[in-house]
Amino acid sequence: MRPALSSLLLACCAFVPLAASAAGDSVEIVGHVLEPKRLDPTPERVASLKVPDGFKVSVFADGLINPRMMVVRDDGTVYVSRRDVGDVVMLKDTDGDGRADQRQVVFTRPNVHGLAIDGDTMYLATIKELYSAGINGDGTLSSPVRIIDDLPDAGQHPNRTVVVGPDGMLYVQAGSTCNACAEHNPENATILQAKPDGSSRRVFASGLRNTIGFAFEPRTGVLYGADHGIDWLGDDAQPEEFNRILEGRRYGWPYVYGHGGKNPQDEPPKGITMEEWAATSEEPVLTYTPHAAPMQMAFYEGTGFPKDYQGDAFIAMRGSWNRKPPSGYEVVHVRFEDGRPKAIEPFVSGFVREENGAWGEMGRLCGLAVMPDGSMLFSDDENGVVYRVAYTGEGVGAKAEPTQNRAAPGTNASAAPQDTPERLALALVGGGEAGGLDVTSGAFEDGAAIPPTYAQVGQDISPPVSWSAGPKGTKAYAVLLEDPDAPKPTPYVHWLAWNIPAGTTSLPEGVPGTPKLQVPDGMAQGQNSKGTTGYVGMRPPSGETHTYHVQVLALDAMLDVPPGSGRKAVLDGTQGHVLAKGELTGTFSSP
Repeated sequence: MRPALSSLLLACCAFVPLAASAAGDSVEIVGHVLEPKRLDPTPERVASLKVPDGFKVSVFADGLINPRMMVVRDDGTVYVSRRDVGDVVMLKDTDGDGRADQRQVVFTRPNVHGLAIDGDTMYLATIKELYSAGINGDGTLSSPVRIIDDLPDAGQHPNRTVVVGPDGMLYVQAGSTCNACAEHNPENATILQAKPDGSSRRVFASGLRNTIGFAFEPRTGVLYGADHGIDWLGDDAQPEEFNRILEGRRYGWPYVYGHGGKNPQDEPPKGITMEEWAATSEEPVLTYTPHAAPMQMAFYEGTGFPKDYQGDAFIAMRGSWNRKPPSGYEVVHVRFEDGRPKAIEPFVSGFVREENGAWGEMGRLCGLAVMPDGSMLFSDDENGVVYRVAYTGEGVGAKAEPTQNRAAPGTNASAAPQDTPERLALALVGGGEAGGLDVTSGAFEDGAAIPPTYAQVGQDISPPVSWSAGPKGTKAYAVLLEDPDAPKPTPYVHWLAWNIPAGTTSLPEGVPGTPKLQVPDGMAQGQNSKGTTGYVGMRPPSGETHTYHVQVLALDAMLDVPPGSGRKAVLDGTQGHVLAKGELTGTFSSP
């Protein structure tokens, strides 16, 4: 965790020997704690900031104490969260001179941070909660409605951010509780997805240590995000990652990082090697200087910058405390070509500098947003300033029209194609005698109601399942629990397990949600439709009764499918190996 530091320059050097368990030796890591002393943002220092030719930086608002995330309405009204103060301030530039002349507090909640606007609705995120509020004609907010009250606990990274996707769904970032550790809540170190009313929450992507800044590329609808790297791996490791974030994918943390880097201080879950974890994790599309601390991100669709900037992304970098020399303290430009990222380069720099032989900084940058007039705002949450950067040179570009239309609510324009056909697993796997296995449960009879213990409204633990032994030649079993009555994805996968040894014909109540188990030895579990690994309980919409199908397959081989895989990979792996099948059904009604 980041140590508490004064505003004075502190520097220390640590040579940290860490056990490299895979090799049995040690790794020497050189790390620094260096927090530059604070410098006042005087007019002279602001004028000395470095920007590309033709651009100018000015102060849009000051005296804001702790401005963090920002969103802008179509009429130019700016909203900025102040986490430490616990409110959201509305800023207006009524005379068009590039400086806010009106400010008003429009929302108060402790630790409010993430903001998003969708039409006349604003979404506001605290550590554990997500609110929605209508935007009135004067820009103030109507009475907020709490739509989520149980986001995962905070820990080291409590700052939640929220984005409205092109599909109308909400995307909420939930950072890790630690620098590098095995999280016990599968919603930590993820981006979550939920409907606009907060329901149907699921893990969209995992293995993301702290992706505060993320946004949808306007032409393709693909989600990109900037992730904070692990501290204490050295001055030049871990690089900050710029990721193409796809549904159901894992992004390495806490065990692997960058392009194949392995974290020597943590080991994957038992039974899974670093190589296996890396093989099932996505690598970044771009990387940037370690410890720069990426914050809010936005794509540029305005008309005020030159045409070369159309469709590119910008990220506010808050700045390092764990590196010498310091990194970050700048706004960076992510250059895109044909909808794909190509390079990251400084855009506004000069906030960190050497003065009188010591490192100093005149701003910790945080929020970033594009104004309707084409200028861009970014916030400094240490000195209480919101800056404005505008292009004053020749040759501004016309606004690029996005080619990605808004998808219908409930669909996902950014995701990889769904791999869940509308038929149950038993109908999709070839071979094997249907009914050849007798499947039972000590918790409910075939066709009867499933006790609430096994639902999300209960204890959310897996039910006990037993089955008769498979025919001669059986080497392993697979278990799938699916709900064909659910809306998309159909069927909804509640449990996916395979490589259960042939000598095992039952699973107890409450199987741990780890990718690979030691009891029974070698059993693997995959990704359910909530986006987590292992079992997830029933939760049909209120008033509906759904039928749940526990399906067991007897196989003539152990499947060469990595733990944590999805339904399609497992079903593809079973083809040609099914010796017998069996099924148990149960029903559940939401209270």
